[in-house]
Amino acid sequence: MGISDLNGKETVIGDTPFGYTMSVIGGKWKLAILYLLGEQQTVRFNEMQRQLGKITYKVLSAQLKELEADGLVERTEYPQIPPKVEYSLTPKAQTLLPILEQLCEWGAQNQ
Repeated sequence: MGISDLNGKETVIGDTPFGYTMSVIGGKWKLAILYLLGEQQTVRFNEMQRQLGKITYKVLSAQLKELEADGLVERTEYPQIPPKVEYSLTPKAQTLLPILEQLCEWGAQNQ
């Protein structure tokens, strides 16, 4: 269902596929996290925090938990000392990569 399918119907945006998509990837950091994982495949928490810049530990942790709950990010924990945790995209999230690439192209054209 796209925008043209609404044909002027009164609809609550949150009940549309667009609303679902925004609930999953919306927010300040989720697209940046997905982009980073798409570029580097597997990233450790501290490295991700460094590369994202001004994101707090608490916010990054919460965003990763939400992405994991939505089936977009996979968390792999290794039983060692010190603890090692890596994050990567799930196959479901891999289907978003062409859309992220289009957003990058749009940004390059309109920057």
